[in-house]
Amino acid sequence: MSKTITEKILAAHTSEGEVEAGQFILANVDMALGNDVTAPLAIDEFKKTGANKVFDREKIALVPDHFAPNKDIKSAEQCKVLRDFARQYDIKHYFEIGQMGIEHVLLPEQGIVLPGDVVIGADSHTCTYGALGAFSTGVGSTDLAACYLTGQVWFKVPESIKFVYTGKLKKWVSGKDIILFTIGKIGVDGALYKAMEFTGSVIKDLSMDERFCICNMAIEAGGKNGIIEPDIITAQYVKTRNQRTYTLFRSDKDAHYADIHEFDLSTLEPQVALPHLPSNSRNVSDIGNVQIDQVVIGSCTNGRISDLAVTAQILKGKKIHPYVRCLIFPATQEIYRTALKNGWLDTFVEAGCAVSTPTCGPCLGGHMGILAKGEKALATTNRNFVGRMGHPESEVYLSSPAVAAASAIMGTITHPAELK
Repeated sequence: MSKTITEKILAAHTSEGEVEAGQFILANVDMALGNDVTAPLAIDEFKKTGANKVFDREKIALVPDHFAPNKDIKSAEQCKVLRDFARQYDIKHYFEIGQMGIEHVLLPEQGIVLPGDVVIGADSHTCTYGALGAFSTGVGSTDLAACYLTGQVWFKVPESIKFVYTGKLKKWVSGKDIILFTIGKIGVDGALYKAMEFTGSVIKDLSMDERFCICNMAIEAGGKNGIIEPDIITAQYVKTRNQRTYTLFRSDKDAHYADIHEFDLSTLEPQVALPHLPSNSRNVSDIGNVQIDQVVIGSCTNGRISDLAVTAQILKGKKIHPYVRCLIFPATQEIYRTALKNGWLDTFVEAGCAVSTPTCGPCLGGHMGILAKGEKALATTNRNFVGRMGHPESEVYLSSPAVAAASAIMGTITHPAELK
C-alpha cells in the first residue's frame, strides 16, 4: 500500500512492519532532546522510577538554552539539574555554556539528528528537524522521562497534508515568509495533529536554512510534524556532519493525503504577522505606519548563518533608528564565529546593535529583551502570543530577518526594498 514519508519513517521504527494514519504505535527513538526548562521535570520523573541507567547515553541530548546564560538563581539551579544528570549518566550530547547553542539549530549543525530519524523533544519546535527528512515532534516532559527509561514513545500516526509551492520567489522573500503566508491561509489549527509535508519547485530551490525555518513553525499551524523529502541539498548538508548512518525515505507518488494545498508564490511579498497570532499575517506593504521599540533577530527560527548574512547586507553602512533597540542572537557558537570572521559582528555593532551569545532568552520573554507595557517589538522568532516577550500589554510582530533589519533602520515596519 502506498505511504507518505511520515508513515514510512514511523513504520521503520516499530515492529509493526507497516502503519496507517490513526493507528497507535510504540516507536523506537533515535534522539530524545531536553532543555533547561523541560528536562528537569523529566529527570525528576526518571529518578522516581528508581532506575540506575538510561536507555542509551548516546541517544539523549541536553541543551541549556532557554534561560542560559543563567539569569537568576532559579535558572542556575535548573541548568545544574541537567549538568548533574549528564555527568551521572555520562550523556554524550550535553552542551555546556561556551559550546551550547539554540537546541534546534545546534543539533542539526552537529550531525546529531539525521534523515529518517524519529526525534522527540520536550520543546514544541522540535518539528524543525523535519527539514532533514526526519520525523520529529514535541512531547511532554513525562513522555521524555519514559523515553529515558525505554527508548520508546507512543504515537498516533498522523494524517498528512501536502503543501505544494510553485513559481519564482521575488527578492527579499524567504522561507519565513512562506510559512507565515501558509499559516495565515490555514489558521493556527489548520493542520491539527497532521504531518505538514512541504513540496514543490520552490521548496526544492530552498537552502537548508530556509527549510529548517519552514518546518520549525509547523507547530504554529497545529501540526504534529513538518517534513521535507531529502534531496541533494539535504545530502550536501549532512555529508560533513553525520555521526552515524541514516536512511532516506520519500513519499509514494500515489500516497493518500487528508488534504492538498497548492500555492503559486510568484507574487508573494514579505510577510508580517500582527499580534497576537502567527496566523495574523499580512503583506508588509499593507501594514501601515507601525512604530517599533525593539527588533530581535535570531532564535531557532531565524538565527542561522544565512539570516545573519542578509541582516549584515542590509545594515552595512547604516544606523539603527535612535528610538529602536536592535538585538542580534547568533544561534550557535559556530554561527557566531563565522559571523565574526566575515566581519558581520563589526557591521552589527557599528550600526548600533547589541550582539549576544546564543540563547532563547528574548523569544519566550525569559531574559535579554523583555518588553515593557505598551512597547512593540518586531522579531524573527516564531510566536507573538499575548505577553510572549514581556508585559501582557506589549505587542510582538513576526517577520523575516530582511524585514526586521530594514525596520530597525527606519523605526517602523518597512519593506527592505524601500531602503535607499
